[in-house]
Amino acid sequence: MTDTSQPEWMSGFEPKSLKWSRGMKSPNPAGRPKGIIDKRQKVTETLRDDAPAVVRVVVDAALAGDMQAAGLVLSRIAPTLRSQSEKVTFDFDANLPISRQIEAVLAGIASGAVSPDVGKSIIEAIGTLSSARAVEELETRLTILEAKQI
Repeated sequence: MTDTSQPEWMSGFEPKSLKWSRGMKSPNPAGRPKGIIDKRQKVTETLRDDAPAVVRVVVDAALAGDMQAAGLVLSRIAPTLRSQSEKVTFDFDANLPISRQIEAVLAGIASGAVSPDVGKSIIEAIGTLSSARAVEELETRLTILEAKQI
């Protein structure tokens, strides 16, 4: 629908395709020469040569009591702890209204049967289920309304 007109100074200009297509010739048919080392590779090799000395300095600083160096060393040798969910058992009825389901989860948290982080995950799952049920209910109601109009 949009008719773009080119200015006079661009008349005769045909933009080239930016994608390679079959039969197009590369401006550099021989490709990149073998053995060429770019700047990133040079920096990496220089750092790799000095790495054992740097590691030794950081470890010595950590052993001398430097807490930042100790944190750096520990972050490389010990994995970060992640919360792990465990199986929980408590009274829960998925057919109850949403507010009653959330109340059941909160009661499980209060009684100690469910940890707070797991309870939060369960409540978020209930919210997702609630959204899905609402969409299904609206779809059903819409289908009924459309059938009445026909």
